[in-house]
Amino acid sequence: MSLLSAATAFIASHPHFAYAAVFLLALSESLPIIGVVVPGTAVILALSALVPSGILILWPLLIAATLGAIAGDGFAFWLGHRYHGHILSLWPLNRRPDLIERSEAFFARHGDKSVFLARFTPGVRAFIPLLAGVLRMPVGRFYAVNIASALAWAPSHILPAVLVGAAFGVLGAAAKPLAILLVALVVIGWLVLHLVRWTLRRGIPLLIVGVERLRTWAAARDTWISRGLSSLLDPSQHEARALALLTVLLIGAAWLFFGVLEDVVSGDPLVLTDSAIYHALQEVRSAPGDAIMIAITELGDTIVVVAVTTIVFLWFVWKRAWRTAGYWLVALAGASALNTAIKVALHRARPGEGLYSGSSAFSFPSGHSTMNMVLYGFLAFLVARELRPALRVPIVLGAATLVFLIAFSRLYLGAHWLSDVLGGLAFGSAWLALLGLSYLRRQTERIEPGGLLAAGCAALVLAGGAHIHRSHAMDVQRYAVQSPTPSISVAEWWASDWQQLPSQRIDLTGETQEPLTFQWAGNLQTLQDVLSGKGWHTSASWSALTTLTWLTGSASPTDLPVVPALASGRLPSLSLIRANGDGAPAGRLVLRLWAVDLELTNGQTVPLWIGSVVEERLYHPIALVTLVSTQPDANAPRKVLAGSLIGEDLASRASGIVSADWDGNILLAREAQGTQ
Repeated sequence: MSLLSAATAFIASHPHFAYAAVFLLALSESLPIIGVVVPGTAVILALSALVPSGILILWPLLIAATLGAIAGDGFAFWLGHRYHGHILSLWPLNRRPDLIERSEAFFARHGDKSVFLARFTPGVRAFIPLLAGVLRMPVGRFYAVNIASALAWAPSHILPAVLVGAAFGVLGAAAKPLAILLVALVVIGWLVLHLVRWTLRRGIPLLIVGVERLRTWAAARDTWISRGLSSLLDPSQHEARALALLTVLLIGAAWLFFGVLEDVVSGDPLVLTDSAIYHALQEVRSAPGDAIMIAITELGDTIVVVAVTTIVFLWFVWKRAWRTAGYWLVALAGASALNTAIKVALHRARPGEGLYSGSSAFSFPSGHSTMNMVLYGFLAFLVARELRPALRVPIVLGAATLVFLIAFSRLYLGAHWLSDVLGGLAFGSAWLALLGLSYLRRQTERIEPGGLLAAGCAALVLAGGAHIHRSHAMDVQRYAVQSPTPSISVAEWWASDWQQLPSQRIDLTGETQEPLTFQWAGNLQTLQDVLSGKGWHTSASWSALTTLTWLTGSASPTDLPVVPALASGRLPSLSLIRANGDGAPAGRLVLRLWAVDLELTNGQTVPLWIGSVVEERLYHPIALVTLVSTQPDANAPRKVLAGSLIGEDLASRASGIVSADWDGNILLAREAQGTQ
């Protein structure tokens, strides 16, 4: 089970947590500063989509959202009413004068109605209730509008998401994986959007200062570099702001690309993260999800890219925009040539074999991510620069959404590693920024952005639709889940092939964690039965009550639920605990077992599991909080586990992994031996 499906299962088992979360998220969205950074609406929508599956119930969700919205606005109003205008000068409110000014203008324009309208207006929503209190809006009138707006806001957000969830419901068994995927996309999209907004808000002032210093430095020198910088950064140029932004994009994207490339070449943690992300996504795949993602990836295929490139090129020719037409061809042809050259040079294998042939069989960087970033990024750049600012945002967001979906589809379908996609997006962005810098320094040509946008969209719809119609059935087979699991005999595993399994746990970030010192061939229930007679028992499940045990200073080590730990994107299938012996420090031993992609045969299929056993010691930094510290020694816990089994074998890795905390030995056990 993947992390996302485990989260959904947890919500199904403990729905009261979800209702409490909806209440707190609705409350937080009405609080200054907090409401700007907390993804309240996104998470509420994602949880609401789970209603038709029966995981959550509609009425408690509506009540929680409504009460949370009322309480949040009410608390913000009380703060303003209690502390008056002085609160606006305190940190962190004084760090956002722009939002305060916008909110004051909004309140001045709409009066008391602003409390209702702000509920549906991003940005000012988190400040209007506070300003209403500062400006002494009558309490009775405020709460009348507050309650009315909450009663309208909660259904308007929750019910559409419920309808989306109901649409998923007709998909039967595929509904839950698709719902999990939708939750992931909503959260990722929110994070990316706010990261970009935060970067621009913090980066532009720093950029202005940096550009001014660089311009002063260049003006004091007389070299070809300084003259070029002076021309590039001349504030009298009409495109000076765009040039500065493209310069920052070029530097940032190039830094990211070479950072990813270094990790790919050296095998650093990002490459280890690749495997975890790959396994996590493959476990939420479903037939309807595959159909959607295959259609999206087909929109980024070479035949569609060539068709859109050709139509846009012909538009430039028709408009006699020869220079722009030349840049357009250089952008796409150059990106394709460089991407292919890097692929051939690195020879990196894809996650799934046999998907492509020739140079396309190599993985880094992702060609779909690179080419579509350049194609739709450059098209959006050419269109948006000739439109008024209000129309630029939807053009850029539309292009970014399409590129993101195509890139994500490559991950979902297992056609690329995460590092391939990140490298492709970074390389495409750097190439795009370089072309943009060169293009803006030349005389502009009239390209009629409205017609260009229509031509590009028409080409995408027609060529993409035709390609999907012609190739979809074949691509469904091509991108089918790669599920052949290697199989070996129990004797081969026991003799030497146990060394094929990883020696240490890799978490979702790619970091190497504790040694995996135990391998078990057999049924997990059998192992649990054997160990239960030796003092081992299952961990307490996570619930509201057991969670509170972490907030007590007298909790028994065996009463605390075990914190889940991921191994290559998988959650443990079994977690057992055993109290430390007499005289030992307060703590416990924790055994975790994960499934592996290897089957054993012994007349019948035998499941294989890999695990770690560690010692966790309890300590209390403050009186009412219990924390655990995982001890680095891997040998003593493994020895205790070995004493609980019969017929086990202690094997040493041929690679000779030895350290002060681990002697490199692995404990092997199998069902026939362990049940003696």
